[in-house]
Amino acid sequence: MSVSDYQYLTKILTAPVYEAAVNSELNYMPSLSLSLGNSIYLKREDQQAVKSFKLRGAYNCIRQLSSEQKMRGVIAASAGNHAQGVAYAAKALNIKATIVMPETTPEIKVAAVKRFGGSNVSVVQHGTSFDQASAMAAELCEQHGYSMIPPFDHPDVIAGQGTIAKELLEQNPDLEYVFIAVGGGGLIAGMAVYIKQIRPDIKIIAVESEESACLLEADKAGKRVTLPSVGIFADGVAVKTIGEEPFRLCQLHVDEFMTVSNDEICTAIKDIFDDTRVIAEPAGALSVAAIRKYSKQHKLSDKKLAGVLCGANINFHTLRYVSERCELGEQKEAIFAVKIPETQGSFKTFCGLLGGITITEFNYRYANENQAHVYVGVKLKRGRSEFESLMAKLQDNGYTCCDMSENEVAKLHLRYMVGGKPHKQLNERLFSFEFPEYPGALMHFLNNLGEDFNITLFHYRNHGAAEGMVLSGFDIPESQKALFEEHVSNLGFNVKEHIDNPAYEFFLASD
Repeated sequence: MSVSDYQYLTKILTAPVYEAAVNSELNYMPSLSLSLGNSIYLKREDQQAVKSFKLRGAYNCIRQLSSEQKMRGVIAASAGNHAQGVAYAAKALNIKATIVMPETTPEIKVAAVKRFGGSNVSVVQHGTSFDQASAMAAELCEQHGYSMIPPFDHPDVIAGQGTIAKELLEQNPDLEYVFIAVGGGGLIAGMAVYIKQIRPDIKIIAVESEESACLLEADKAGKRVTLPSVGIFADGVAVKTIGEEPFRLCQLHVDEFMTVSNDEICTAIKDIFDDTRVIAEPAGALSVAAIRKYSKQHKLSDKKLAGVLCGANINFHTLRYVSERCELGEQKEAIFAVKIPETQGSFKTFCGLLGGITITEFNYRYANENQAHVYVGVKLKRGRSEFESLMAKLQDNGYTCCDMSENEVAKLHLRYMVGGKPHKQLNERLFSFEFPEYPGALMHFLNNLGEDFNITLFHYRNHGAAEGMVLSGFDIPESQKALFEEHVSNLGFNVKEHIDNPAYEFFLASD
């Protein structure tokens, strides 16, 4: 049975979420507002007990169950905020809940679920991915007669999230734009179906990570599609397929769709911290990243814009990555590679051409008797135009330069690696792997690839996520290419080959 817009309006207005949730603050962001020339407001869902909006939908869905369903208990599959929302709601309503989480889930998240749920909640860890955990949850649900509490694709979950929109319009009825993060779509569906019935003139912008834009792709195709893979940085929105009911509602009520990059998300985390002293999780900062990007692209002025800080469950170690990337996202830093002649005084001459610009990073590596390769970071006061002038100046003086500011291999791996080019010619191919954080994952990798193929390069750096990013090179003769690709397929990791990557060619490839 389809739920009408009016029925959603009724569900939202009567949702009993305030038995567990709070009416979160709508904060004015003075620094960002001044910077963009607009009035920017932030809905603070980090103020919920579980530091996320997910409590609203989970509580409302469980609360609507019959007495018999509550007696049998509920189940959910989640590695993040939904799990904590279900656990908190189960304890508040004194019913039993089972939460299935992947074995790769960081211990801090497992501990949070157990803390919020107490004796009412049992945690089952199964598999190395959400899909495997979800399959186990469905199996247990069938065996024990539990009620499944989905993270986004359910009318009562959607209505619970829609209560945010009700509060938002009460707190500031003069808003002109609302930016909402999208993972599975429950949040934007609930907010959009409410806002468009009360204030249809407000423009609603759906915001996704570039690495998990399942709604944007569905909108292009005119139907739901499943992404082959999703990025792991903004894990709170790392969903391959938009929910069926959220997609229907988004088609009806969302005005525009846009994406933001990881660097833009990192800049938004800094923006939020500067104005509120709160550290948002990457998914929680999507709306602010979009506000910054959209305002500049559309040259908005004196407009009233709002976003939702939808979560603040960030792993502390992720802050290293955020700190490194936010200046790039704000275009206050740029990185580039340059070849300089290996002659006496050439290093000093090159540095002299940089002038008074502030250097943030400088990595020099002897390449051969004729030239050296340098990896440089510079601080920008006037944005990209300043960097483009610097690049032109260097090229006019005979230097071969390459902008690395958008090169993920350079930003994620190269700047932390030791070593250099190999001393002999290799049949080397370069790959990125999403590497799950579970005991035995490295041996699984090596058992599939390391014994049959010579590993020529390997770099891994943990950023506090359930998966890490590995950059690996292999010496693969032409006769073994088909065998290697078969082994990669059997590995089961997300993999991407890098062909003609300038970061690799400058600093890692054999000459």
